[in-house]
Amino acid sequence: MRRLLPTLLLLLVATGTLSLAASPALAQTGIAPARAFAPGQLLVKFEGQRRGEAIALPAGAGVRETARALRRSPSVVYAEPNYIASASATPTEPFDPDDSGALEEGAGSSTTAGDWAFKQWNFLAPEPSGDSPLPVSPGGIDAVGAWRNLIEVGRAGAPGIVVAVLDSGIAYRDFGTRFRRSPDFGTRQFVPGHDFVGRDRFPLDESGHGTHVAGTIAEKTDNGIGVTGLAYRAKLMPVRVLDREGFGNALNIAQGIRFAVAHGAEVINMSFNFPCGKRVPMVDEALREAYEQGVVTVASAGNLGSETCVSAPATGPRVIGVGGTTEGACLGNYSLAGDEIDLVAPGGGVPQSRCPSVAARPIYQVTLRPASTKTFGIPVEYIGTSMAAAHVSGVAAMVLASRRINPLLKDEARVRAVTKRLRGTARDLGLPRLQQGAGLLDADAATGTGPTFYP
Repeated sequence: MRRLLPTLLLLLVATGTLSLAASPALAQTGIAPARAFAPGQLLVKFEGQRRGEAIALPAGAGVRETARALRRSPSVVYAEPNYIASASATPTEPFDPDDSGALEEGAGSSTTAGDWAFKQWNFLAPEPSGDSPLPVSPGGIDAVGAWRNLIEVGRAGAPGIVVAVLDSGIAYRDFGTRFRRSPDFGTRQFVPGHDFVGRDRFPLDESGHGTHVAGTIAEKTDNGIGVTGLAYRAKLMPVRVLDREGFGNALNIAQGIRFAVAHGAEVINMSFNFPCGKRVPMVDEALREAYEQGVVTVASAGNLGSETCVSAPATGPRVIGVGGTTEGACLGNYSLAGDEIDLVAPGGGVPQSRCPSVAARPIYQVTLRPASTKTFGIPVEYIGTSMAAAHVSGVAAMVLASRRINPLLKDEARVRAVTKRLRGTARDLGLPRLQQGAGLLDADAATGTGPTFYP
C-alpha cells in the first residue's frame, strides 16, 4: 500500500489536482499552524488495510491540500492531518492565596482519619449518612459509600483492576537524579507502560497533569501522605502521549490506546481533546478495537475556551464522554454541552452564572510542583473536564471490582454493562440532557445497587 501513495501523488500533480508548489511558506518552515497538526505527514488508510498508517509527504506538499486531494481517490478510505490534542485542564488563579499547595502534614493530609475530607469535597456524600463524622458536599460523588461497598465484597480499593492513564506520563518511579516517584503512589502500584512521545519504556511525567489525573484514579490511602484516590488498590499503567506542554498527536494517541489494550488495561482514561470538529479516524479505529476487546474508555468532553464543542476522543465509538461539575453541584463554567455527554463528574472551579452556588474549589491531588520533576505538592490550579474524566475512570474500576457486573459478560457486553451502571445510577441535577448526560456520577450507587455476582 505504501507504493500506492507516490503513484497517487504523481497522478494528482499530473492532472493538476495537486500542486506541490502551492504552499511555499509551509514547505520552507515545516511548521503547521499552532495547535493544529503535525507537519509533513498524513494519516492515511487505503482500501483493504485493517488500520491506517502515517505517511511522510514529499517536500513542498501542503498537508491539508494533499489530504483533500487523496480523499478524492476511491482507493483511499481516509486521509487526514495528524491532528494535535491538548490536555483538558483549565488554568486558573489560585482560589486561596493563603494555600501554598505544599505537601506537608496537617489539614489535608491523611495522618489522621478523615483529614483528607477537608480538601476532597469531590469524594464526600451529598447528604448525611448514618452516624458518619465526615462533612457532606453537594457536589460529592460519595466515594466513601463506594469504599464501604467494596470492603463488604472483599475487594477494597479495586485490587488488580488495571487502569491505563493516557496522558503526560506519571511520576511513577525514581529515575536518575531528575525524576522522583510521587510519595503518594505505591512502588508496586504500576504495571509497565510506554512513552510514545520520547519513544522509550519510561513514561515519566514532565508537566504534572498526568500525575494529578492518576492521583484521582488511584492515589494511595492510609499512608500518612497527602490525600487519597478512588480505586486506591488498582494498578496504574502509565502511557505517555502528551508532551510537557500538554500536547499530543493522533498517531501517538492511537498507538497508546492499542498498547493499553494489548497489555491488559481494563479501563483507559483520556483527559485530553482534539480541536472542535476535527476527524481523527485513526484514533476512532483504536477506540473501536478497545471496545471489541472489552476495555472501558473514558474521555474528557473538553473545556470551553480551549474547545467550542464536545470533541474527540469523547465523540469516539463507545467512549464515555464526561463534563465537569463544581463543589456546589453546578456545571463548571468551562463545561460544554452536546449529545456526546454521558455523565458529569467533579472538575471543580467556578460554576456557571445561573447556578446559585458560588463554591469554586479545585480538585486536589498530589502532583509535581511547577517546573519540577522531583518535588511534589497539592496544587490549587487543577480544574476542568480532565479532572472529571479521572473520577469516572476511577469509579469504572471500582464497578469492575464490585462484583456487580455479571462475569459471564464478555468484551462489548461488558463495556455496555459498565456504562449502563454508571449512567443508570447517576444523580439527576435537573439540567438538560445535553448538559448533564445521565447526571452526576454516584460512586456509592454504582457499586452498591442490584445483584452481586461471584465469579
